[in-house]
Amino acid sequence: MGIRSMDVLDYPFEAPPPPDRAFEVAPNVLWLRMPLPFALDHINIWPLCEAHGFTQIDTGYGDEATRALWRRHFDTTLRGQPISRIVATHCHPDHLGNARWLSDRFGAPVAMTESEYLAAHAIIDQRATHSVADTCALFARHGMTDEHLAALSARGNHYRRGVPEALQHFERLIGGDRFDAGGTTWQVIAGYGHSPEHAALYAEGAGVLVSGDMLLPKISTNVAVWPVEPDGDPVERFLDSLSAFEALPADTLVLPSHGLPFRGIALRVAQLRAHHAARLNELAEAVQRAQAPQSAADVIPVLFRRPLDMQQRFFAMGEAIAHLNHLWHAGRITRLVTADAVRFAA
Repeated sequence: MGIRSMDVLDYPFEAPPPPDRAFEVAPNVLWLRMPLPFALDHINIWPLCEAHGFTQIDTGYGDEATRALWRRHFDTTLRGQPISRIVATHCHPDHLGNARWLSDRFGAPVAMTESEYLAAHAIIDQRATHSVADTCALFARHGMTDEHLAALSARGNHYRRGVPEALQHFERLIGGDRFDAGGTTWQVIAGYGHSPEHAALYAEGAGVLVSGDMLLPKISTNVAVWPVEPDGDPVERFLDSLSAFEALPADTLVLPSHGLPFRGIALRVAQLRAHHAARLNELAEAVQRAQAPQSAADVIPVLFRRPLDMQQRFFAMGEAIAHLNHLWHAGRITRLVTADAVRFAA
């Protein structure tokens, strides 16, 4: 049934499946929920039923708790049948963490975009300004305290804890590509801002969008600046990417990586655009009111009005820099750069 008008999102499922069970959310599309060791404590992943086996979209965080849960699903949800293909929406550990492990177990190829594949290797190997030291240097220039820098440095390569085995080869996906899985055809919708080349997956025949992290029902996905592109504007790239989603049919069932499946794409895109506009306005006003140039660390309380743990502060710093950069690129504030500091002013 089509959706003519909607003031709130429609959630067809009241609750997620228990960790050891799967729900069918559309023909041949199953929903698994796996734990995460963070404040954001879960990820949704999606097995697609094939004639002989499964295509697996995203794989969960690569720790023993998740792998123990997977071993139970091998016998129950998968009924002893193999995973014949793996698709990773992007390189973040909760999505890619078990891709190599599952690939080795079942001999299954892994499909993802090239930028995500290369970024995963760069972070695992700490190369090409993807190292912890590079991140600390960027955050130091943007005002992070010595205490927080020491904590960030001490935790080391946190990414490798969630992606313990690197892929050695992959099948490349590009925006616009189509492939058959689960009895229907899926199209890749490339998205930017959250990760280098995120691949959402849309099945027109099934009326389903696997949105990954690009479209979440309750929270806005993290959009951050990292050392590899310190002057970038990922906020603009993210907002531009949303246009591809709002063009999809209103009754499309959106399967997000976090939160519950929902309908109401256009409303959710409008909410996200309004959210970013409001926060950018607040940020611009805070910078303009300040009596001294502001660092990204200075403005974190404007964007995040709650206590932050180390993991959250790591993402908050990247996001604060991204939103300041966006205002600077738009000509709404000025950026002041010295040899060891980056600040922003009216």
